[in-house]
Amino acid sequence: MTKLNKALSLIILSLLAISCGKENDANLTVKGTVKGLKKGIIYLQKDGDSSIVDLDSMVINGQQEFMLNTNIEEPLLLYLKMFKNDGAEHYIPFFADKGVTEINTTLKNFNFDSKIKGSKQQALLDDYLKVISKYNNQNLDILEAQFLAQKSKDSLAIDSLTTMSNLLIKRKYAYTIQYAINNNDSEVAPYLALYEARNANPVFIDSIYNNLTPKIKNSIYGKKLGEVVEGNKSVE
Repeated sequence: MTKLNKALSLIILSLLAISCGKENDANLTVKGTVKGLKKGIIYLQKDGDSSIVDLDSMVINGQQEFMLNTNIEEPLLLYLKMFKNDGAEHYIPFFADKGVTEINTTLKNFNFDSKIKGSKQQALLDDYLKVISKYNNQNLDILEAQFLAQKSKDSLAIDSLTTMSNLLIKRKYAYTIQYAINNNDSEVAPYLALYEARNANPVFIDSIYNNLTPKIKNSIYGKKLGEVVEGNKSVE
């Protein structure tokens, strides 16, 4: 064996050792398929302090299956990203916990076709999103009607649709707040307060936080929500 071949063999063995060590240390495995994807890269990511952080990645070259590994300290919202050199960004957000999460989707509708099976937090988030999607669809109908009313300069219709839109927003916030309070023992509760009801009346945000269990208050999203609550008090 030549010196060059020996050197290459050592590099390959080192990379394999690092990969195996990473997999052995991981407490979260994300696996699944992207139907129709022949070439690309699948990334596992999380939010960093100022940017998105890559946790693991896998090159897809012919195979549709992927498997990614990482280590997390607590339940966390992560992202499955697909890169296929088309100039667009393709993400699937999901709530991960230690163990195995399975995500199956398609190349054509990467986000919308995704089927996620994993953490109990993800199951709670799915139930929430099913209801919220109905509110979002109603909002799209109102926006379309508002566009037509503005085009025809129908001031009565515009006023009526604006009232309907404001009422829909209040109903959406009310559902989110109640859902968070009802699930005060899950990390999903402070997450929803932070990212789905942030602009709601601070009184309701306080109610969500005050109803959290001690464990959830001490979670990453619980601590962030606590900072928001304290910030609201300082403004008052």
